[in-house]
Amino acid sequence: MGRAFEFRKARKMKRWSAMSKAFTRIGKDIVMAVKEGGPDPDSNSRLRAVIQNAKSVNMPKDNIERAIKRASDKNQGDYKEVIFEGYAPHGIAVLVETATDNNTRTVANVRSYFNKCDGSLGTSGSVVFMFDHTCNFRINAEGLDSEEVELEFIDYGAEEVFADEDGILIYAPFESFGTIQAALEEKGIEILSSGFERIPQVTKPLSGDKVADVEKLLEKLEEDDDVQNVYHTMLESTE
Repeated sequence: MGRAFEFRKARKMKRWSAMSKAFTRIGKDIVMAVKEGGPDPDSNSRLRAVIQNAKSVNMPKDNIERAIKRASDKNQGDYKEVIFEGYAPHGIAVLVETATDNNTRTVANVRSYFNKCDGSLGTSGSVVFMFDHTCNFRINAEGLDSEEVELEFIDYGAEEVFADEDGILIYAPFESFGTIQAALEEKGIEILSSGFERIPQVTKPLSGDKVADVEKLLEKLEEDDDVQNVYHTMLESTE
């Protein structure tokens, strides 16, 4: 198995899948998708993908419809996607993806987390090159073989395909998202969820006490309502 498999396995062990945080994150994704391409999922591929993700975490249909209606209101402000880069203690690179309607607040909060946890907020481009920007799709595995899916989707940009108990996962470069989404829909393959992740090119192992130092910063970042995703270069256990 490749890096995407190990990355996914480690992330699955984490606390980031808490429903309240997932609903908040998806709610913002709906607003950004509607503002970009309109409220009709049939003509808005980004919104179509977000709705699939909402269903995958059991977000009620009424919640989804209310979020779309709210996002369509002219008075609903938009969210701006902002990336922060820096270092946690012990030389661990950290990349933070946010969606904010108040950049001043978000900058101040993120900077304070780094400062309070003995980290340092860096400049744009300081660590992003250490991560591969990828897209992923989880598809219904019924009647499908992961090796056959891999062979079929290599031409669309797929780099790694593997199965787990929840379906078949396809990983590809960020730029291949639209091509693979269209191909899956054209072939009638059910997309359970999809998204983007940043996989560290190299990870660094740390001892117990040092891991705790880094975890302290990661927890503060993950708890912030403006933060969508946090990535880092610390080697995580997959046990």
